Order: sequence, then C-alpha cells, then structure tokens
Amino acid sequence: MKATRLLHDEGQSLWLDNITRELLDSGTLKQYIDDLSVTGLTSNPTIFDHAIKNSATYDSAISEKLSKGKSGEALFFELAMEDLTRAADLFRPIHERTNGVDGWVSLEVSPLLAYDTASTLAAAKELFARANRPNLLIKIPGTKQGVPAIEEAIFAGVPINVTLLFSREHYLAAAEAFLRGIERRIEAGLNPNVGSVASVFVSRWDSAVASKVPEELRNQLGIAIAKRTYKAASALLSSPRWQRVYNLGGRPQRLLWASTGTKDPKASDILYIKSLAAPFTVNTMPEATLKALATHTELGELLPPDGGNSDEVLGQFAKAGVDVDALATQLQDEGAESFVKSWNDLMGVISSKSASLDKSATLKAVS
Repeated sequence: MKATRLLHDEGQSLWLDNITRELLDSGTLKQYIDDLSVTGLTSNPTIFDHAIKNSATYDSAISEKLSKGKSGEALFFELAMEDLTRAADLFRPIHERTNGVDGWVSLEVSPLLAYDTASTLAAAKELFARANRPNLLIKIPGTKQGVPAIEEAIFAGVPINVTLLFSREHYLAAAEAFLRGIERRIEAGLNPNVGSVASVFVSRWDSAVASKVPEELRNQLGIAIAKRTYKAASALLSSPRWQRVYNLGGRPQRLLWASTGTKDPKASDILYIKSLAAPFTVNTMPEATLKALATHTELGELLPPDGGNSDEVLGQFAKAGVDVDALATQLQDEGAESFVKSWNDLMGVISSKSASLDKSATLKAVS
C-alpha cells in the first residue's frame, strides 16, 4: 500500500501545497485526490508567481481582465479566485463527507497587510464572501498584529488558516485567538463550528542552523520543535476549556505541518513527512514530496503525544548555542518579509505580463 494511503488511514490529512491552472485543466489534481489520498490544498504568492510567470496558461484570462479594466492586485485575486474555487469544488465532496473537517483550500490575504490588524480582517471577510465556498480557508499570519485579526475573523464566521507559526508559543497564541473567537460566538448565540488550522513551519528551522550546529544535530531542530508543539496541542485540546466548547458544538483547530519539503539533499526526501505522522493533524506538502511519498510503502512510528525526546534534543541545541525563542522570532519576521518579497515579485509578473499582452493586442488591432 502507498505511504500516502497509510498516512491517510492513520488519521492525518494530506494536502497539496501547490495550485496551478494546469493542475486543474489536466485533471492532475483530481488524480491526486483519487490515487494519492489528497484531501485539501494550500496556496501562497510564490506558487502563483511561478505558475503565471512560467507558462502561457493564464494569458487569455489576463487579457480578458485587462479589457475590463482590471490590473495589479485586483487582477491577481480574480485569477486566484478562479483557480481556488475550482479546487474547492473538487474537494467539496470530501468536505461534506467529513462534516467540514477536511476538504479545504487556502487563499492568503495580501502579505503587505501582515502588520495591519484592521486591514487584514477586512480583506479576510471580503475574500471569503467573494469566493462563496464553505471550504475556503483565508490565510492570516500569526504575527502579533495578525492574532487580533484571527480572533475577529473567527468571531465573524470566517474560516482561517493561521500561517507563519514557528514555535509552541506562536501556536498557543494562535490557538488562544481561535478559542476566544469561538467562545464569543457561543456567548452571542452563534454557531460555534468555524473551521481553522494552525500552520507550523518546520524545515526552515533546520535551514537556519545548518551551518551552526554539529553534524549529529543536522535536520533535528524542526522536528523537535514540532514534537514540542504537538505535545502542547494535545494537552490544550483535552483541557476543560476546550471540552466545554466541544460540548456546545464547536470543533478544535487542527495543527498543520507546513514547509515539509526536505531542503538537505543528503537527507531522506520524506524526512519531515515520516517524522510528523500524527492523527488529527494536516501535512501540506510540495508536489515533489507528495510524489516521493507515494513511492514508499511504510511510515514508521507516529508522533508521540507527550513530545517524545523533544526536550532532550532542544537541550542539545541550547548547549550548541541556539536560542530557540530568539530564532522563532527571527524566522517569523523573515517569513513575513519573504512573503512580501514574493508578493512584490508576483505583482511584477502580473504587471509585465499585462504590458506584454496589452502590447500584443494593440499590434493585432493595428495590423
């Protein structure tokens, strides 16, 4: 049996961290759903940047929107909405079959809003309403400014994928914001079942310390951080406060493992997949990692709810001079900056494509 199916059967959701119009048009995404147990999808500006820049698939749609006066960010969100609503419809049967637990797709608010609470909230509400799909998660970064927007969005009934979480503390802040939003809905007499995942980035930890720690500690920090976070999540989700919410009809926010493609060429191509196998979690993986996983037929042990040896491993990193708390802050700040760069790159691609297509249309009209 394929390891993709094994992972699914153990109770972890496999999501694809990719979206292109070609994936949709060719039927490849549907094939991943049918053959590789994929039950959801995530997107980000870099994914759309590469998809639009490296093919002509979007050219006709861009030309059509240019003729209607669309440009820049507005034009991009129309393209993204077209792709993601199609993907959402593919996953809709899974969403309905699992009573809304699975079958989600994710769309990110503009990263330029990462430090603007009010604008992030407004964008999240607007994008969710425009999509008009129950299984669309809006991605909001778990920065200090993003956390209040997460609470308000949940209270407003907008499903949220909290992104850019790097540590146990980041996760707990996001989980607290989600829970406050749900508790406020209960107090207001509203339905407390609002979907959410908390995305913890893993591999970037190991990339950040690769040249600073002994060889025996390579590729161990991200997994140790994930184990510690999983321990905190397991304790939190079984707490009396959360159990009260379950009793009133709410559902828990699931942990999602992000950035799970192996960066070290010397390491296993499914290092983070095998290490983070755990029930009631999500792993969103790059297409290459998904295909690699499908070639395997075994997984190994599941993630221990008590965190296993995470404290011991993190102690070794501390002895090696790694300040985990400081690095978590650094990684989140760098992540936000990287998202902004990707966004600006994407807007540049939209602009250059638009100019090129507009010029071609003008030449055709003249000739």
